[in-house]
Amino acid sequence: MVASLDPSVGEDALAIECEEYLTWLAVERGRATNTLAAYRRDLLAYQRFLQQRGRLVPEADGDDVIGYVNTLRTRGLAPASVARMSVTVRGLYKFLLVEELADADPAADLEAPRVPRGLPKALTEAQVNALLEAVTGNDAFARRDRAILEVLYGCGLRISELCGLSLGDVDLTACLARVFGKGSKERIVPVGRFAAQALTDWLSVEGRDALEPVRWRRRSDAEALFLNTRGGRLSRQGAWAVVHKYGERVGLHEVLTPHVLRHSCATHMLDHGADIRTVQELLGHASITTTQIYTKVSTERLNAVYREAHPRARGKVAGGNVIGATVVA
Repeated sequence: MVASLDPSVGEDALAIECEEYLTWLAVERGRATNTLAAYRRDLLAYQRFLQQRGRLVPEADGDDVIGYVNTLRTRGLAPASVARMSVTVRGLYKFLLVEELADADPAADLEAPRVPRGLPKALTEAQVNALLEAVTGNDAFARRDRAILEVLYGCGLRISELCGLSLGDVDLTACLARVFGKGSKERIVPVGRFAAQALTDWLSVEGRDALEPVRWRRRSDAEALFLNTRGGRLSRQGAWAVVHKYGERVGLHEVLTPHVLRHSCATHMLDHGADIRTVQELLGHASITTTQIYTKVSTERLNAVYREAHPRARGKVAGGNVIGATVVA
């Protein structure tokens, strides 16, 4: 077999086999740009590990793969990160074997580490209200930031979905937005009253028009719903900075991320009686299993409120009396 990459080649150059795998993921599987970037980082990390052993990607054996996973564990990475990086390696060798770019699959017996399923962290409704009210003023940036927060929470969007919105994707008359999610899957989401009003204020002479440059650098910038300070399409990092800025103002910066607003949207909808299938469609989950975890969050919040509020939910029962409660049996 022809050597794919000499260990002396620069660290950022991927082996041709890895590049072909990424191309297959993009073309055949329709993986999103951010997902492909994560795969690339994982493959680079694996390749560097092999280079330290003087091995090439198609020459690796089972000991190499297991050694790599064990190294990830000793680095103190989160179980979810170890699992994701392990799945990347397994997928690579399955592809290479099918395409006859490797003689065997060294990752065939590799079991991905189990990842304990954590519960999504959601803000309380009072915290969300405080966050939204933290945007003060009425200049172009205040209008933009208010619209960003209202849409993230009101529509339950991922940050990449928000930044990918173009002017033609939003219909404020019908209060609907077209969103492209993971794998470029399209869905239509409702735009609530507060989010619609915030977008209307943003899409005005005093809002978006004030940030438009004299000359657009790219066509995609001219079509972008949200603009940065230079008049270009707002990036994920820029939107993240907006969320963090107002999180700091209300003391939520340690727990607040754009995805927490998405979690909060789903949790609050279920708290108020929304059907789980409706929430699944709103969030763009491919599987109902992903959405079901929010029902556990909602139930736990209900139980917590019940234990705090109901007089017979607390205290110990002794001789028919509820100790610590105001009501006696």
